[in-house]
Amino acid sequence: MGKFVLTCCSTADASEEFYRERDIHYVCFHYFLDGKPYMDDMEKTMKLKDFYQAMIDGAETKTAQVNADEYCEFFETFLAEGQDIVHVTLSSGISGTYNSACIAKEMMEEKYPDRKVYIVDSLCASSGFALLVDAISTLRDEGKTAEEAFQWAEAHKGEVNSWFFSTDLTFFIRGGRVSKTAGTIGGILGICPLLNVNDEGQLIPRANIRGKKKVIKEIVNKMVEWTVDGTEYSGKCYISHSECLEDAQAVKKLVEETFPNLAEPVSIFNIGTTIGSHTGPGTVALFFFGKARTK
Repeated sequence: MGKFVLTCCSTADASEEFYRERDIHYVCFHYFLDGKPYMDDMEKTMKLKDFYQAMIDGAETKTAQVNADEYCEFFETFLAEGQDIVHVTLSSGISGTYNSACIAKEMMEEKYPDRKVYIVDSLCASSGFALLVDAISTLRDEGKTAEEAFQWAEAHKGEVNSWFFSTDLTFFIRGGRVSKTAGTIGGILGICPLLNVNDEGQLIPRANIRGKKKVIKEIVNKMVEWTVDGTEYSGKCYISHSECLEDAQAVKKLVEETFPNLAEPVSIFNIGTTIGSHTGPGTVALFFFGKARTK
């Protein structure tokens, strides 16, 4: 059997180079800035710097998932060429896009009965999602079938660990995740919330840490705690950030000092407009394979 087509959503927050080098195709989410619609298309229609500045200036943001009709159109491109698909979606814990992709799968398999579409609920967001897709692309290149890759993803997706912190509570307050009173006090005290993604793909607050240096140290401590081999971890590690590159680079430096056996240097990506609409600027996220996530 020939190689299958690997696809995902733009919310994997990788780069064009990443997708091109790994032969991965993506479908774009949508967002609205003060009611005007845009595509989450990795800065083709709007630079992230301008997007985050608009948020700082008070612009209202909303997001919209890929719907079933859009998925059908996207999948048909490959099915009509006689290719099977493994598609990986943003976590069902934070978006309904997995359900839309499953509806499209049923419609397309009815239209193309000789073809298969496998839908993986990543239970991840941002570049943790990309880390999972990257691993699947390696299996594809090694000659695994679409079904084999799908089964591997289902068995191992819970091992993608995702930890986040934010140095700016403004958008946590605006989105209702932090009360205005708590956010004001937290801002005065320099509180940085530390969160992770649980086994159901939901973003869960885990600790409030005072000071940027301390939260950077703590997020790397979480990597030591959650990797199977501790500081001997030899897999890959990705970082994403929303307009706070210096903070991301500080995490990268500490990770590479702590984990000398990494498979490759830590990759840093941008948090795109869909995820960024909810985090705002000032968020750093760390992703790696490790122990299976818990609640």
